[in-house]
Amino acid sequence: MRTRAAVAGGVVLILVAVIAIWLVVRQVGDRLQLPALSQKCTVQADGRVALDADQMANAATIAAIGAKRGMPERAVVVALATAYQESGLRNLADGDRDSVGLFQQRPSQGWGTPAQIRDPRYAANRFYAALKKVRGWEKMRVTDAAQRVQRSAFPEAYQKWADDSEVLSRALMGDATGAVACTVGRTPVMHGAAAAAQLTRNLALDWGLQGLDPTDPTGLAVTPGDQRDGWRYAHWLVSHAQDHGVKRVRFGDLEWTARDGTWDRVTGQQSPAGQVVAEVFNEG
Repeated sequence: MRTRAAVAGGVVLILVAVIAIWLVVRQVGDRLQLPALSQKCTVQADGRVALDADQMANAATIAAIGAKRGMPERAVVVALATAYQESGLRNLADGDRDSVGLFQQRPSQGWGTPAQIRDPRYAANRFYAALKKVRGWEKMRVTDAAQRVQRSAFPEAYQKWADDSEVLSRALMGDATGAVACTVGRTPVMHGAAAAAQLTRNLALDWGLQGLDPTDPTGLAVTPGDQRDGWRYAHWLVSHAQDHGVKRVRFGDLEWTARDGTWDRVTGQQSPAGQVVAEVFNEG
């Protein structure tokens, strides 16, 4: 009897908790932030990959640094697969022994200071520089090329990320149209003039662009050299939407919005003069 009473009491408590949660959601549901559900990115480019906002931003920066260095797309695939395996595409503060960052590079092995390695641009640059020194890496399997740089105790581990990394690379290097779609939380990390300035600065740093105007408080506009460059920048902007307060990105007759989290055709309208245009959330 005591056991039955305890079970019944537990059921009642669970029902009360469920009802309480339902009432809270009903009252403040529009204001609730659900990061695990509201900050997801989907990449579709002859395959499909799902990442969260942090992973997507890191992947976009890794790809941009590779392109900026003039590395072939295969190098970006190797770099992304390496970061997938080493950190889950997260900029980790620690790891095995003294390893830190996206690629779990070790200060004691000459990769740089912990602060340097925690800078995704620095870490990606160091990885590509090391990869470039590997003779014949272009013809190696992804895992073999990565292993020649990383010297991991698990040399075959990188290969399982090769397919996903190829999908990401095709999208982030501009080989696919409207391929990166992210949903963004209702409260952006940044907004207004500060968001626009930071967005402009980081786009220029990642891609090596010159002449961008950092003073437009509403966002930015960049003129790509061709269609492929346009989608590189557009996908980078969407990838960094959550951490830079991006509300809208338009290229050609396609537009991504934070509200919908998807690319949609804008009938009868195109971005001005072939530009990639980004708008940030307003102040307040």
